[in-house]
Parts: sequence; structure tokens; C-alpha cells
Amino acid sequence: MPKLVFHRSSELTLGVELELQLINPQTQELISRAKELIRYIRDSDYRDLIKPEITQSMIELNSSIHTTPQSLHKELHTLTRFLNHAGKALDVAFCGGGTHPFQAWSTHKIFPSPRFKTLYWRNRYLAKRFTVFALHIHIGCKNGNDAIYLTHQLNRFVPHFIALSAASPFYMSIDTGFQSSRINVVNAFPQSGIIPFLINWNEFSEYYLKMRKLKIIHSMKDFYWDIRPKPTFGTVEMRICDAPLTLEHVITIVAYAQALARYLLLEKPFPFTKDLYLVYNDNRFQAARYGFDGSIIDPQTLEKKTIANDILAILKCVKPHASALNTESYLRKIYAWTRHKQNDAVKLRSMFVKLKSFRKLVQKQCQLWLE
Repeated sequence: MPKLVFHRSSELTLGVELELQLINPQTQELISRAKELIRYIRDSDYRDLIKPEITQSMIELNSSIHTTPQSLHKELHTLTRFLNHAGKALDVAFCGGGTHPFQAWSTHKIFPSPRFKTLYWRNRYLAKRFTVFALHIHIGCKNGNDAIYLTHQLNRFVPHFIALSAASPFYMSIDTGFQSSRINVVNAFPQSGIIPFLINWNEFSEYYLKMRKLKIIHSMKDFYWDIRPKPTFGTVEMRICDAPLTLEHVITIVAYAQALARYLLLEKPFPFTKDLYLVYNDNRFQAARYGFDGSIIDPQTLEKKTIANDILAILKCVKPHASALNTESYLRKIYAWTRHKQNDAVKLRSMFVKLKSFRKLVQKQCQLWLE
């Protein structure tokens, strides 16, 4: 029987995909210039690290493989400087944030690649609505069984990453009441949410091949799960984070993910439990709606706790692993953000109160990305 191949990689190596907004510097609206940008950089050394996304108001930065958050930071800093230089030539600005606060999704243009055209004809308006912006984190695994184990175990901590990265309180000119409204857009797609309860690589391989045979999916990319194995890269891909407002925020979240993954892989502190599936959607909703103040149910003990308290408790377990990775300084930032319940959604709301204008808010987001 055929089997899906997992291409092993070095354990705990890192990579990211970071989606950024293309902004008209005069109006602060999203602008459809990705096609021109890709054409402009096609002869540069960075052409393989800057990719189009489904609509032309988006661009994706793809890092190379790294062993440390520090080296990843250096590469992304260089890449963003190059991107900003290209943007000036094309009269385009860039910013982070999980959503553009006053976009009109119906006006977006699909990027003219065969895959994106196919996605548009399959999903129609959902494809244009998918103009939202995420941070995807890849963590290297040495085999498929480890990848499946880590995928399931990281799902327990999805509320942490939603609360820490939340940066989309505004959408279509309203305050949504959510800290991460981007997640609600992703929910509309089939095969979104959580991976099925498949506990080893053989089970996952059989599931994947059956889904392909039934033509429900065509490739791994058709699984929009919050966390999924990526066998061609030899990684687990975390897809739950909003795109942060600053590069520093990106790297801090990546460092937490790496230290947490080391804790889970080496200590294996939690057994597989179907109770995670019982509480997953509500825990996820609580994080998207309330951020650090969300009330989640621990799938191991079935006790309620706030997301902030859960993060603070887990940081104690993860601390020795951050020390081994030389990333304690990043965990101190996670601790401070959590202790003071500060994330980008809180920052955006605070800035909007002062600025009283979505256009001025986007302008400020562009300034923050340049810092």
C-alpha cells in the first residue's frame, strides 16, 4: 500500500511564512500591487523568499531554515529592508496586523497564478474574503510520528498563540469585539480547525491518501487546519497566529513556539486525549474573543482557567528548555505581555481611541513595521 513520505529535517529547526499588507501610502487602503512587486524583484537575490498570496493586496515573506530565532531575526530584518526599498520604488507601503481595518473584500483582485485561479473558482467569494494576514511557524521534526505527536500536543496550546499574536480587532470598518477576527474568516473553509484524531504517521498517511482518492483534497495545502504536518518540509506548521505589528513580536512568538516544542518532544508531559477535541472549539473561541482573559478548559484535568494563568504556568515548565536554546530573553517578554495582558489587539484599540481614524491607524501600523 502506498504511503505518504515524511522528509525528515533537523529537530527544532525554524522557518516562517509571514503575510503582509500592501498599502496605498496616500489613502491607507489595501492596494493590488503584488503582481508588480513580484515582477520588480524577479532578478534579485530575494526572489525566492518573497511570494504572492491569493489576492494582490498581500505578499508573503518565506524565510530559509534556521536553528535559532536570532538568526531568523537577522534574515527577516534584511528581507524587510529590501522589501521596503522595493515598495518605495512602486509607491507601496507595508504593515502587519491580522486584518486591514476598513477593507472592502469584494474589490480585491486574485493573483493570476493557476493555483490561485483554481482556488477562486472553487471557493468564489471566500477566496477574496481570505485577504487576511497570518504568521505561520514551521518547526522541524525528525520523523512523521514525532510530527503527528507534536501537531496534537501543540493544539492544546492554540489559545496561547491566539492571545499572544491577536492583531485583528477591526474588520470592514467596525470593532468586531474580537481580539482576533481573522480566525473567523478562516473558519469558513472546509478542512479548517483541528486535525482529526490520528495518532501516528501510518494513520495520517492512510487518511491523507483516502481524502485524495475521494478528491476532497488535491494536496496538503487543502488542509486549513490550525496546525498541520508539512511532510515535504519535514515540519509541523502552526497557522493560528495573526501577523504581528512588529518584527520583534514575530520573533518572540517564534522563540516561544520553539521552546514549547522542545518541552513537548523531550518530556512528553501530556498523553493523547480525545477530550482535547471536546473542548477545542470553545477554547479557540475564547482566545479569539477575549485574548488573555479568555476562559479555557484544560483537556487533561477538565478544569477551567484563564488563558493568562495557563500561559504563566506553562512558562515555568518551558523555562529550562528556553535556557538550553539560549532564548530566555524572549520568554521574559512573553511573561511581561501575559502578566500585563498586552497584545497587538489591545495596542490597536488604544491607538484608535487616540487617533479616531482608521486611515491614521493604518498609517501608524506602517510606521510600526518600519521600526
